[in-house]
Amino acid sequence: MPRSASSCRPGEHARRGPAGDEAEPPPRRAGEEADETMPTYLKEAAGPPAGAAPGAGVREAVQAILEAVAQRGDAAVRELSARYDGWSPPTFRLAPAEVEALVAAVPEEALAAIRFACTQVRRFAEAQRQTLQDLEVEIAPGVRLGHRHIPVASVGAYVPGGRYPMVASALMSIVTARVAGVSRVVACTPPQGGRPPAATVAAMALAGADEIYVLGGVQAVAAMALGTESLAPVDMLVGPGNAYVTEAKRQLYGRVGIDLLAGPTEVLVIADETADPEMVAADLLAQAEHGPTSPAALITTSERLGRATLAEVAVQLERLPTAAVAGAAWRDYGQVIVVRDEEEAVAEADRLAYEHVQVLTREPRFFLERLRNYGSLFLGPETCVTFGDKAIGTNHILPTGRASRYTGGLWVGKFLKTCTYQACTPAASVVVAEQAARICELEGFTAHKASAELRLRRYGGRV
Repeated sequence: MPRSASSCRPGEHARRGPAGDEAEPPPRRAGEEADETMPTYLKEAAGPPAGAAPGAGVREAVQAILEAVAQRGDAAVRELSARYDGWSPPTFRLAPAEVEALVAAVPEEALAAIRFACTQVRRFAEAQRQTLQDLEVEIAPGVRLGHRHIPVASVGAYVPGGRYPMVASALMSIVTARVAGVSRVVACTPPQGGRPPAATVAAMALAGADEIYVLGGVQAVAAMALGTESLAPVDMLVGPGNAYVTEAKRQLYGRVGIDLLAGPTEVLVIADETADPEMVAADLLAQAEHGPTSPAALITTSERLGRATLAEVAVQLERLPTAAVAGAAWRDYGQVIVVRDEEEAVAEADRLAYEHVQVLTREPRFFLERLRNYGSLFLGPETCVTFGDKAIGTNHILPTGRASRYTGGLWVGKFLKTCTYQACTPAASVVVAEQAARICELEGFTAHKASAELRLRRYGGRV
């Protein structure tokens, strides 16, 4: 998640940009002389976020895998799966009977939870789809313009299974594609412990995947995008993954569409004096346990709450089974920032532009009305990022690395191509052709001009 060139890390001096504009001043540290225009850091990150940009080694390794799959198809996929996952079954695609057996192996209580989440995601995606309407309008006499929302024909959904089997990710990508009207949905997930991950496969099946493959890593993404002898290529790739999977999507973009390029997950909690430090700490650590490079930040108008949260994080880490991961993330990428008021909290939150923003304040909707840069917003103590990650119904495949400045996350609209069309009456064709021909002449496009002038002759009687 690269840091914006226009922002400073704590401790840097304000400086001039290449155009002479003054860069944003860094927040001050606790103990420094107060400045009403600068927030205070009670805790700052040890360094910039790890980011989604890969190193040269990652880029080269991914390129080699993509080339191998492109050139040797199934044989390369099998070699790579055996090398990286110790997995080389007779076929990577699960037969319907195998899928049924795996679903039956999942405890009913777990299946009920998956079904609940599946229904939530579907209902919200259906409601979102209803906001996207086809259009046709007569914008001038005889000139009719329109657009249609056309689903992508085929999608490949990657469901990761590295540190944790990401059961909910299957719902986020597959259900949403189905609601959009995608005709063919292929799903891939890596093996777990030398066998298919039953709960993830169950989620894929309940979500409506047409083809389910137990295949992981770059080789899975490559097979879906490029196609092999046994797997027809798709038009679009979606789903999260590690740095290698993300780099594969980056290199394949253009040959296929993608949802977004995701880096380590991020969480920001905005809180005031009414917030519960135990809840703030729990919500920060819930995302920090994703990985040791996952940023977690608190912006608060209350220094007392900030200090209480620091103490509470330490207490919770003492008993958290995933403390080795969450503690490393908090140590290296955790921040506690004290601001003057809610307006300054908005400015700081928009500067960070984090993936998840949890609001624990007296008036959470103040932030709903003012924040511009976030992936998903969680308003009030009754909800939390965990709900969004797993079961509430909004999509958890979201922008990281400050990408929320220019994009939202995965949603039903990502699977739709908004394609325009136009039609004219003969009289309207003459009006448009005359103006278009003049613009063509200005630009020097003689063949374009001839095409327009042909309409003048045909429908306007021009010589």
